[in-house]
Amino acid sequence: MANHLKGETSPYLRQHADNPVDWYPWGEDAWQEASRTGKPVLLSIGYAACHWCHVMAHESFEDPETARLMNDWFVNIKVDREERPDLDHVYQTSHQLLARRGGGWPLTVFLTGRKVPFAAGTYFPKSGRFGLPGFSEVLTRIRDFYVEHRDQLESPENRSVTDTLAQLLPKRQEEADLTIAPVKGLRDHLRSVFDARDGGFGGAPKFPHSQGLAFLLDQPEKGDREMALLTLRKMGRGGIYDQIGGGFARYSVDDRWEIPHFEKMLYDNGPLLGLYARAFKMTGDPFFRRIAEETVVWADREMLSPEGLWYSSLDADAEGEEGKFTRWSRQEIEDTLSGEELRVARACYGFDREPNFEHQFWNPVAVRTPEELALEEGADPVHLRGVLDTARERLFSVRERRVRPGRDEKILTSWNALYLKGLLEAGRILRREDWIERGLSGFSSVKKFLWKKGRLLAVRAEGESRLDAYLDDYAFLLDALLESLSVRFSEDRLSWARDIADVILDQFEDRDDGGFLFTSRDHEELLCRIKTGHDQSLPNGNGVAVGCLLRLGSLLGVDAYLESAERALTLFASTFNARPEGFDTLLSALTFRLAGAPVAILQGPEAPSWRDRALTFIGPLWTVTSAESREIAKKPPGEPGSTRAWVCGTFGCLPPVDNDPAPFLARLEEMGGTGQHHA
Repeated sequence: MANHLKGETSPYLRQHADNPVDWYPWGEDAWQEASRTGKPVLLSIGYAACHWCHVMAHESFEDPETARLMNDWFVNIKVDREERPDLDHVYQTSHQLLARRGGGWPLTVFLTGRKVPFAAGTYFPKSGRFGLPGFSEVLTRIRDFYVEHRDQLESPENRSVTDTLAQLLPKRQEEADLTIAPVKGLRDHLRSVFDARDGGFGGAPKFPHSQGLAFLLDQPEKGDREMALLTLRKMGRGGIYDQIGGGFARYSVDDRWEIPHFEKMLYDNGPLLGLYARAFKMTGDPFFRRIAEETVVWADREMLSPEGLWYSSLDADAEGEEGKFTRWSRQEIEDTLSGEELRVARACYGFDREPNFEHQFWNPVAVRTPEELALEEGADPVHLRGVLDTARERLFSVRERRVRPGRDEKILTSWNALYLKGLLEAGRILRREDWIERGLSGFSSVKKFLWKKGRLLAVRAEGESRLDAYLDDYAFLLDALLESLSVRFSEDRLSWARDIADVILDQFEDRDDGGFLFTSRDHEELLCRIKTGHDQSLPNGNGVAVGCLLRLGSLLGVDAYLESAERALTLFASTFNARPEGFDTLLSALTFRLAGAPVAILQGPEAPSWRDRALTFIGPLWTVTSAESREIAKKPPGEPGSTRAWVCGTFGCLPPVDNDPAPFLARLEEMGGTGQHHA
């Protein structure tokens, strides 16, 4: 049968367009059908690269008998969680309330015709296993429960879930102290759960946790920075990093970073790109530079769209099997390599050990570098590096002939902004002008395709841009634009940054309690408007917005931005003061605010060289930029032909420094600008 997903642009929804299930996209047609038929709604939320989403689709949604039950008893709605993170936020939280445990994907929620959830789960097998009932059994139970309790469930008085969701929103406290204490508390927490052998935090599964790594790299104590550096090193040598093709998978299923969940997401690789560049700046170790360079090569090769923006993700599965594109059998390795190449690849990629994936395949891991192997053998490290590089090229060439995993070719504003920020930061640190040019041109593409009538759109797919943007879209793009001002000043990008900040204040700020809601004031009405300060797989939008508004407020001297950031920090203070874990991004912004939210402003003929030297001192939340802007240059210039520098912040502006960069750079270091000496 033809369902209602044929005209959708989401690759994930189109994957289900030929199911025998009569799927609807989220929208009025579905709710009118629920009202007309009196049926409850089965809401299924997933995404294109999700392995268990594919499993449930093959087992149940492609099965005619299961589809018949779904069609007879429910109105069925499919949602791409990457297009609609607003719905995913609401119904994942609802799942936690109803099921008393964490959610995941696929998310399966049963709703009344008023969009109120009354039962929820995640993956259900077709037949009972893993301690879970079979999906047909679940459908029968839910249908019987709904028939028996329909009047109560559909009653306007049935507000238990909606009231609880509303109560979860943080409320303004009359008094809340903004001190360094929660920053120290988060530091202590990360120390307590750090894996000193393999890096990362806690046990399996292990996620990159980019926000925590960024927080640690900015700490004053060397031991904290070493935790982040060890984690980055172990990840870069592990199987979560694609040793043959570059780029990071979403997480590792083991605690050694050896076997990933093979899907690759753009949102991970952008922040990690910036972190590996920062690690190189701190250590000078070429290993970190190489990981950054290979990640950019992967993104350009496999994710770059004709519009000059980047696609969303690559599937974990190929030909219906997880990891099939990436794994290697003994025969495949020996058919591809021989002689010294085979010997070195075996030693360096762990092919000489027992198979590490499904007891018969290898997922390559950098168990030795060529340099380490050279020490063991008394050989020339340059020669062995060349041998391994040739072996890697041969393995890559063979792998390219395999059936590729699916690619989700929608373009998400928020994820592209994360990648642009990482690309520009890495380009600045590693002095890669080609990366900087690509990043700056990415802003032009965002503006062309996703900025309409002074507002952002969230998604572009199949040549169509759609859906009102969310807080993350605005906050992440503002963050990337501010990074771009340190890389290369532009009056147009500064003006655009101010426009975006104004939309954040106008459309997203909670004017009563402070902080920023995930959806705009004119967004469609949902069960509730989510407002959270916790990081999840992405940096928290409130945390990013606060850091950006502090920087832009200091840069332009706009009190409204500074006051809005202060209200948000005050709102969340009682929560992160009591329990700081999970607030990495917001607490990084708090640290910046306690330091006075400093920015460096330069004017004059030597400004570019002063800026380049200053950028070696500053931490990640600083902005160092030109004062040639009409909006910034409200400060008295120096003598004609002289170069002048100011440091400004919530404290106002310090006296300018003229002509000699040494006092200016000393001031940055004294203020803790390295990101390694403050807090």
